[in-house]
Amino acid sequence: MRELTEHADCVLPIENQSLVDIVNKIHHMANSGKLGAVKPNSLVTSNKGGMKEGEKPFDAMNNIVANLLLNLTSSARFEGALNMDLNEISMNLVPFPHLHYLTSSLTPLYTLADVNVPTRRLDQMFSDAFNKDHQLIRADPKHSLYLACALMVRGNVHISDLRRNIERLKPSLQFVSWNQEGWKTSLCSVPPVGHTHSLLALANNTCVKPTFIDLRDRFTRLYRKKAHLHHYLQVDGMEQSSFTDAYSSLSSLIDEYNQLDAAKGVALPDPPRINIAV
Repeated sequence: MRELTEHADCVLPIENQSLVDIVNKIHHMANSGKLGAVKPNSLVTSNKGGMKEGEKPFDAMNNIVANLLLNLTSSARFEGALNMDLNEISMNLVPFPHLHYLTSSLTPLYTLADVNVPTRRLDQMFSDAFNKDHQLIRADPKHSLYLACALMVRGNVHISDLRRNIERLKPSLQFVSWNQEGWKTSLCSVPPVGHTHSLLALANNTCVKPTFIDLRDRFTRLYRKKAHLHHYLQVDGMEQSSFTDAYSSLSSLIDEYNQLDAAKGVALPDPPRINIAV
């Protein structure tokens, strides 16, 4: 985490449990033709319901990550009305150096083995992108503070569709006061195989903070007992001070998110305008 915080330009965290939940939903949709309630882990861990015989859960989970990368790089590979260079993601979504952890969500949800999942309506697709069930990390961005957001769309979608849905969703999303128009959009004309359109949403949102707090708590419980520490100290260049430095780095990152959350909902006064004497 310290290396990612100090040296990375942009990080897209992904959690295994979120991928498991998504694979469960995909298999349920493929079998029933509609989205419904699915008990957590009911399909993947028991190998019943939607899992095909001999199919490995990690294959389906890796397919979700592959779909993320395919959508992320689509503008570099195909033509579109609004192409987005990868450098533009960090330029437009990272206002502060260390706060470069972006939550990602995909819609429609499908794996390469389940491309027959019914396509979502266009407006519903935009709503799904901000739903916690579509996030690749266990978080709920809709109820946290947005610093910026990118929408990368593929398929037969027009700029007017993008603008209409952004205006429709804006009232329900909390953006930081100094970046109310912090949207970045991309339109690629080539849809994914088997679908008419798709959407990848990347959000710089304070909802990642609970994940970091949980990581710090789990580290603290182990480090307090010096559990497994001897394995790392045998590696050249690793010293015990490296652990305390990493803990301090993560705590500082959490503090930065706390400061942003503390300002959530607080309207800042407009700065005084410059009076020009003629």
